[in-house]
Amino acid sequence: MDSDLSHPADIPAPSTPPAATARFARMLAAMGTEPRLNIVRLLLSAHPHGLVVGEIAAELGIPNSTLSHHLDKLRNEGLVQVQREGTFLRYSAHTAGLEELLGFLFAECCTRNRAVEPRRVVCCS
Repeated sequence: MDSDLSHPADIPAPSTPPAATARFARMLAAMGTEPRLNIVRLLLSAHPHGLVVGEIAAELGIPNSTLSHHLDKLRNEGLVQVQREGTFLRYSAHTAGLEELLGFLFAECCTRNRAVEPRRVVCCS
């Protein structure tokens, strides 16, 4: 009996090494708070130039001491990057890391079992 590859169970699972899966889990956990998710979204909207810490704080209403903690967590997980400009720190979205994370999710939800229709992956009105 020939296998029908149109059936999701017959399509092989994407091969993701356990270390990569653990990394993606840490990335998702880092964005798992409302302030951090808002920071990532704000930095994506300011791409490619990013924003200095004071601009992020003003835009989101997060105190600098708390913001510093959130930015460190996001930077440590490869979601944002930082560049010193004199006395200022400029943060920007680390788009390569975000692309990897989205690719990991997309491979499972939109290719193997088609749980989500790829052309419907549009967000946020």
